[in-house]
Amino acid sequence: MEPLYLNGDNLSVASLVEAAQGRQVALAPEVAPRLARSRQVVEDIVSQGQVAYGINTGFGRLANVNIEPQRLRDLQRNLILSHASGVGEYVSPQVVRAMIALRVNALAKGFSGCRLELLEALLAMLNKGIVPRVPSRGSVGASGDLAPLAHMALALLGEGEVTYEGATCKAAEALQRAGLEPFHLEAKEGLALINGTQFMNAVGSLALARAGRLLKVADIAGAMTIEAMLGTVADLHPLVSQLRPHLGQAQAARNVQTLTRNSPLVLSHRDCGKVQDPYSMRCLPQVHGAAREGWRFAMELVEREMNSVTDNPLVIPPQELTPQEREEHPQGLIISAGNFHGAPLAMALDTAAVALCPLGTISERRCDKLVCGTDRLTPFLAFAPGVESGYMIVQYAAASLVNENKVYAHPASVDTVPTSGGQEDHNSHGPTAAHKLTKIVDNLELILACELVCAAQALEERLPMGFGPGTEAAFKAIRQVVAPLVADRPPYRDIEAVRQLITQGTLLQAVERAVGPLE
Repeated sequence: MEPLYLNGDNLSVASLVEAAQGRQVALAPEVAPRLARSRQVVEDIVSQGQVAYGINTGFGRLANVNIEPQRLRDLQRNLILSHASGVGEYVSPQVVRAMIALRVNALAKGFSGCRLELLEALLAMLNKGIVPRVPSRGSVGASGDLAPLAHMALALLGEGEVTYEGATCKAAEALQRAGLEPFHLEAKEGLALINGTQFMNAVGSLALARAGRLLKVADIAGAMTIEAMLGTVADLHPLVSQLRPHLGQAQAARNVQTLTRNSPLVLSHRDCGKVQDPYSMRCLPQVHGAAREGWRFAMELVEREMNSVTDNPLVIPPQELTPQEREEHPQGLIISAGNFHGAPLAMALDTAAVALCPLGTISERRCDKLVCGTDRLTPFLAFAPGVESGYMIVQYAAASLVNENKVYAHPASVDTVPTSGGQEDHNSHGPTAAHKLTKIVDNLELILACELVCAAQALEERLPMGFGPGTEAAFKAIRQVVAPLVADRPPYRDIEAVRQLITQGTLLQAVERAVGPLE
């Protein structure tokens, strides 16, 4: 695979996932001239003794402290050392790789005043497989993700710890073994590395990528349950969605139609006396569709953010100014502003968290229906109910995770805790929103696995009747890793086996091979 070329404008969640998983990353040719223009602005300020925040002043509440020219290198290095104050467990290497790619992409836009060599050093570290160890907690999501990005930058300086060739070691040792040198920061470059939203964006984007797959898996699970519970598909008629034209609702309805099309099991009871199914089946398109809308909103925003400049101050070359502005500022312009504030991301990730929670609650309700022993299914799907409990406690597991997700859905973005002696008096807490979203996605994978385990067993009881093409493919994929339940056994192994089918993409691939891409 050819490298992913970054130019500041072309990054997507899909390509970011590839970079996080190990794809090589390079700079597009048009980046170098942009960087040279903004760097010249910084060098002119330094050479002429002008005062500009972050270039030759202190930071935060110390912005009124001017720094003498001979200490500018110390200023930038000390910024990284002092801000590497993260705590808690370390984030995954995939998150760190995504952080680096995101930061390089933001710097590549050419409004941060750093040298080309800085971006090249970051990419060399990334492509050599040197992954800084970054603690998960410590950022309040404004003034940038200061602590996590400082831990990322530490490794570039030969400080801190990294993961390299499968082991943890000192950054200096890893750089030496990889044939790289510690990087020496010049004016503005330390601040350019840490003033941004790339930590919360990395965590949130990777969670959203996983959630996108779960939107389809939820449709598969729901379709299996509808068939197994002898439910109707009449409520999926296209007119229903046309009369309430939400895109997500129509997509979910079409997916379930595709999965169950011409199902012998569905056709076998179309003239039965049942009038309406429970909401957890009948309202599947409406609930799954609403989850899609929240997810889509968050995806659009994080992709816009990953191709934005989130630095402070902004270094504007004269070429980017209007003719009148160039007359007033012939050497360019330094603008102190607030693009580092994580409010847009924080609110979007909170929205996604709220939107995804109902996918879990409705799945758990369908799971409960499957084990209730109605519609000629055995109680708790047990082979010998009474002496055996079957999958009774699988629904308990789903219920416990649903409860957790309700707690995680509380928005982080409604809170603020002031920092830097009150100078930074409103913070976004976007990293908390990103972490909570990740937890919700983790739990949702398990909740859907619980429903799929039960739905497969319920369909087992409907054999030899045939199923829809998509549900048949899902049933067979599950049966590759989970045997039919013919006697009580520990269900945790079944749940974990199906969770892996979900996370590895195997279940979705099997279904889409049978019916084509789901929406």
